[in-house]
Amino acid sequence: MTTTVAVIPAGGAGTRLWPRSRRSTPKHALPLGGGGRALLRDTYDRVHGLAAEVYVVTELGQREIIQAVLPEIDDGHLIVEPVARGTTNAYGLAAMTVEERHPDAVMVAMASDHVVRGRAAVTKAVRAALRAAERTNSIVLFGLKPAFASTGLGYIHAPRRGPAGTRRVESFTEKPDLRTATRFLKSGGYYWNLAWFAWRVDVFLEELARHAPRHYAGLRKVMNARRARDEAAAGELYRKLPVEVIDRSVLEKTDRLLLVPADFDWADIGNWSELGDRVHADAHGNSVEGEAVLVDTTGSLVFGDRRLVAAIGVKDMIIVDTEDALLVVPRSRAQDVRKVVDALKRARKNRYL
Repeated sequence: MTTTVAVIPAGGAGTRLWPRSRRSTPKHALPLGGGGRALLRDTYDRVHGLAAEVYVVTELGQREIIQAVLPEIDDGHLIVEPVARGTTNAYGLAAMTVEERHPDAVMVAMASDHVVRGRAAVTKAVRAALRAAERTNSIVLFGLKPAFASTGLGYIHAPRRGPAGTRRVESFTEKPDLRTATRFLKSGGYYWNLAWFAWRVDVFLEELARHAPRHYAGLRKVMNARRARDEAAAGELYRKLPVEVIDRSVLEKTDRLLLVPADFDWADIGNWSELGDRVHADAHGNSVEGEAVLVDTTGSLVFGDRRLVAAIGVKDMIIVDTEDALLVVPRSRAQDVRKVVDALKRARKNRYL
């Protein structure tokens, strides 16, 4: 009998949400969904009843963070990368680990740092994707019909019907310009790429070996070293693996792609402006978390967690105040916050990362 397995990737730090999201408090460990709980906690609870086994994939440096958020996760269900080396290696390591224990497994991968509402609709989509992955020997993507012409998300073109209630994937477009996104919205057949996947483990590994043979061969060596209980060798081998995202290494090359249309409230929350869109705004368009006094201020986001924030004559700005860092940026440049992180790295000001 087929074993259903869920894998939750939980790595990275969410640099566009600095200074709250950092190495010690990565995005998935923050309560950004409005319910006061970490996004990872919400993700785990969402998928827990849909799979026989739930695994979390993370890098070694975040192991304690993950276990603090999910104390019920034992070592056997924590798949640890020696270092972060891109999603191709993370998913490959997860698939090979699952393969050792459940060779017949059908696996669903669900991001740990998305804000999602609509439990019944999520359950329906996950079950449909798992069913399609098992029956059609395909890699199944989740897609959401665009609600607006977003330029911050990837798009999947899947205009034709496929088997088992799916759509046939024809192409990907990564973060189009506004004109292109508007055309996609009007023409139909396009879906936002949620970076959620379902596949039979053997099918995914076949496609990994076919389209990313260096990753595949290197990961097999890593697994051999781990079986020999030589974690030092496994770490050295893993650090040598090429870094690439799964979209480019496998998904854009394989001819075994299907899509399950999803119908639930979803947001990636990739920057402060997007988070502000989900916080109730006052009559002047200001979204506030914490204590603030705003005078002649409009369309701004104020996030403070330690003291009163006062602003006068501010328009369309983002202000984020934390214990040791203050961010002030025009709302239109929210995507550029990661440039601050890059500058801190160059200056070796690691205490702020």
